[in-house]
Amino acid sequence: MNKSEKIELIKSGAVQIYSEESLTKRLLGDKPLIVKLGADPSRPDLHLGHSVVLRKLRIFQELGHKVVFVIGDFTGMIGDPTGKSKTRPALTLEETRASGESYFHQVGKILDPKKIEIAYNLNP
Repeated sequence: MNKSEKIELIKSGAVQIYSEESLTKRLLGDKPLIVKLGADPSRPDLHLGHSVVLRKLRIFQELGHKVVFVIGDFTGMIGDPTGKSKTRPALTLEETRASGESYFHQVGKILDPKKIEIAYNLNP
């Protein structure tokens, strides 16, 4: 797949692109973009829906851009502050980091693991 086809694949499925010309220029530019995806670590497994955005991120990688996968460990430690959602309990730092490690292995099946930067929203 050439660069133009990859860019068209990135654009496909988008609801709105503010400036296709600007996006194309940046995707083809010399300065790599930094593209981030955040995940809630309340479960140790990602779901099938994540694969859609991960496949888009793979195209960014193939075009030479940087992908940062952000684990919401601080957010996971808070859980649902209203107490209404039993599916988002407050987790320990260890639980969030274990999910984060699991996520890295899972996203490495779609993304190039050598080109993924993992970040946490809690400072170590």
